[in-house]
Amino acid sequence: MKRLLSNLNFQVLIAIALGVIVGLYFKGFAPTAEVISKTFISLITMLIAPIIFFTIVLGIAGMSDMKKVGRVGGKALLYFEIVTTFALIIGVTVANIIKPGEGFTGHAAADASGKLATYQKAAAEMHWGDFITHIVPANAFDAFAKGDILQVLFFAVLFGFGLSRMGDTGQVVINLFDKISKVFFNIMKIVMKVAPIGAFGGMAFTISKYGIATLKPLAMLMGSVYLTMLLFIFVVLNIICYLYKFSLWQYLKFIRQEILIVLGTSSSEPALPAMMEKMEKFGCSKSVVGLVIPTGYSFNLDGTTIYLSMSVIFLAQVFHVPLSLEQQLVIIGILMITSKGAAGVTGSGFIVLTSTLTAIKIIPVEGLAILFGVDRFMSEARAVTNVIGNGVATIVIAKSEGEFVAPGAPQPPEGGVL
Repeated sequence: MKRLLSNLNFQVLIAIALGVIVGLYFKGFAPTAEVISKTFISLITMLIAPIIFFTIVLGIAGMSDMKKVGRVGGKALLYFEIVTTFALIIGVTVANIIKPGEGFTGHAAADASGKLATYQKAAAEMHWGDFITHIVPANAFDAFAKGDILQVLFFAVLFGFGLSRMGDTGQVVINLFDKISKVFFNIMKIVMKVAPIGAFGGMAFTISKYGIATLKPLAMLMGSVYLTMLLFIFVVLNIICYLYKFSLWQYLKFIRQEILIVLGTSSSEPALPAMMEKMEKFGCSKSVVGLVIPTGYSFNLDGTTIYLSMSVIFLAQVFHVPLSLEQQLVIIGILMITSKGAAGVTGSGFIVLTSTLTAIKIIPVEGLAILFGVDRFMSEARAVTNVIGNGVATIVIAKSEGEFVAPGAPQPPEGGVL
């Protein structure tokens, strides 16, 4: 029993259950719960930028062949596009079969109009030229200060290339960065000990603010989204795992702690540093992990793309807007582009969804107000699916590059493969 109580997975599960109970029966605790949740996420967020930077720099600097960096990055982007396209198609298909929006009689929350205006304004200001130029930081230190993952990623790649060109003289810097990187991962281990408290706060705030009863009018949509994401994980990703000869169940068991943390906080960011460490322990090389995981957080958002596609079809059904197959294919095409920028924008889900509705011009943008009440409850599924999908992508790319060593197998020599 004592061993069970000291297990972090068990502690997080208990914390989530307690969060649900407190959220249901102690509504006044909501502000405190929100503070707890935000503080925990801030603890994780402060470590993300430096961990990504050092991991990517060390990964690239450790590669003797710079063409390999471009090859790994190209494979990752191709994989992301193919798999997220499957996610979009599955989302649209399930939404058309179940038709969660038909017969909807609910109404938007009273405070939705103010939030909706904010998202509409953000969507109106969202231009892809700006998004692309935003990737390049005007000030590298400012990118770290703001925690802008895409900008840190870009700077880290350039820094890694520059360091690799120094040859043996750059080894001193590499050794120093390796030691600093281990310091940050040690800090992460300390922070993760309070993960149950963060999960408790996040769940208590969600339940106390939105309540369970408010979900009834939109239960069909939620059920459809969760069903679709389960199909994606256990059918699409399972087939990919089979083709690349590794077990989905073994992989899910290996990252169960990260999944529970994401489930409790409704955010995939707290799991990013831990996922990078776990993927290395699972057998992927540091260089592949450093390139694929951070990039995947911006370009491989499987859960987010499923949510976006289903939300568009749902709103079309709510407003009785008939969509032809051709129109749905156009929507899929737009989402293939807009969903890729989701992680680079604050309030990504609603902003990207708003920009998509604005682009297709056939579904009332005001309909987003309907989704406000349950978005938080679907965010858990989005975040968990994103995390699982990114881990699978990392293993696939590592195996395709011969940079994967199964746990317990003989380790490859430094800087190479067996």
